[in-house]
Amino acid sequence: MAATKSGVKTATKKAVKHTANGTAHGAGHSTPEPFFKSVERNFDKASSALGLPRGLAEQIKVCNSVYYFNFPVRIRGEIQVIQAWRVEHSHHKLPTKGGIRYSEMVDQDEVMALAALMTYKCAIVHVPFGGAKGGIKINPRNYTDEELERITRRYTSELIHKNFIGPAVDVPAPDYGTGEREMAWIADTYMAFSGSQDINALGCVTGKPVAQGGVRGRKEATGRGVYFGLRQAFTDKDHMKRLKLTTGLEGKTVVVQGFGNVGFHAAKFLYEAGAIITGVIEWDGAVVNPKGINVVDLDQYRIEHKTITGYPKGKTIKDATSVLEYECDILVPAALESQITSYNAANIKAKVIAEGANGPITADAEEILLKKNTFIIPDMYLNAGGVTVSYFEWLKNISHVRFGRMAKRFEENSQLRFVHAVEELVGRRFSGVERDILTRGASEEDLVNSGLEDTMITSYEEIKEYWHTNPQIKDFRTAAFVSAIDKVATTYRQLGLFP
Repeated sequence: MAATKSGVKTATKKAVKHTANGTAHGAGHSTPEPFFKSVERNFDKASSALGLPRGLAEQIKVCNSVYYFNFPVRIRGEIQVIQAWRVEHSHHKLPTKGGIRYSEMVDQDEVMALAALMTYKCAIVHVPFGGAKGGIKINPRNYTDEELERITRRYTSELIHKNFIGPAVDVPAPDYGTGEREMAWIADTYMAFSGSQDINALGCVTGKPVAQGGVRGRKEATGRGVYFGLRQAFTDKDHMKRLKLTTGLEGKTVVVQGFGNVGFHAAKFLYEAGAIITGVIEWDGAVVNPKGINVVDLDQYRIEHKTITGYPKGKTIKDATSVLEYECDILVPAALESQITSYNAANIKAKVIAEGANGPITADAEEILLKKNTFIIPDMYLNAGGVTVSYFEWLKNISHVRFGRMAKRFEENSQLRFVHAVEELVGRRFSGVERDILTRGASEEDLVNSGLEDTMITSYEEIKEYWHTNPQIKDFRTAAFVSAIDKVATTYRQLGLFP
């Protein structure tokens, strides 16, 4: 639909992808399939089930715009040339949307794959964006805060010059290695360039601090979405019976890989629901305890010691990725892509794998896991909580009003009148605590979490419907792809571009 924008170059793909603890698959083992090729394989399987015309399938599949660039930044008196990318996968809806990651492992193949997944992710959860992704090839641990700010602002200015950012064009968000702070720098830089000409300028990026136009609940959104998706999956009695599991999350054993924003919050909400967190994997080691880990306590230890290793209420495992193969009901890979490959898939014992990260299972590994009857809840659905709440933040920025501001007091007064009527009817007064609970109006965070919960439940049931009604669809990931591709194809057809 859109021609590739200027500045396109071909980046060299790395031969080896590193795992969360720094080891590599590829040295001594077969190199995992390139990430984008793995996404394309899943796409092809799903599009054949839909019977799409070749041209329409190809348009949905390709990345429309790939911008690879280098920019100089002065670091400690010397000039460093930084590699960076921004990929806009699909313009069937605008703006495009996707995070920016800071990582030494980032490359063009990875950014293209993640941009494609963002298109399908947005379609699955009915968020009206096209998919995009960005990356800067640095290790943020090697830079001071001031240096990271300099890099972030220069990256933003490059995107502005090439029209790869804007509230109606392309809206970045946090990803691996970035957070609220970086998003605030991006917003400030964009507003400095746009001046007073764009009243919606704050909508150029999401995941900002609340005081800078962010929305309450965004930080926890991806992990909360993982929890909502798992909770919904475990309500399916027939499917849980086939997996030899009981319904509900209470008592289920869980191993989580990655203890950043997504992994921590997913583990926290699962823990609060009664699941037993038996293992937590990080880049420098893992902590296991068959009796369960209090993830809030572990997070406090991590904050204090800058690592989870050595946590006194669990056993430290130096070979962190080996914990992926431990016995558990649910495995939540919430770190990086290509963590479960054809090399270790046969040793995975989890009955359910919930993809909190993007692309943690390669296509070859998935074939092995499906033969073992492992239920895989795919990334493009399960970690869509982030983009869902980012959409809410974008809506807040362009509507210029906080969610709940117009209705909160009206709701409280209406409910208070109802409580008074009930008290008169039964002849008893509610306590102050009871009255507060019954009459409280919805805050911004209440509305955001409610919208996220409804989105994850509705989308899961839609995917399940595709899975159960099309005999060509053999697994949940293919059903998710079919759900997404069908929606994107419908948009293109309604635009009159394809019959």
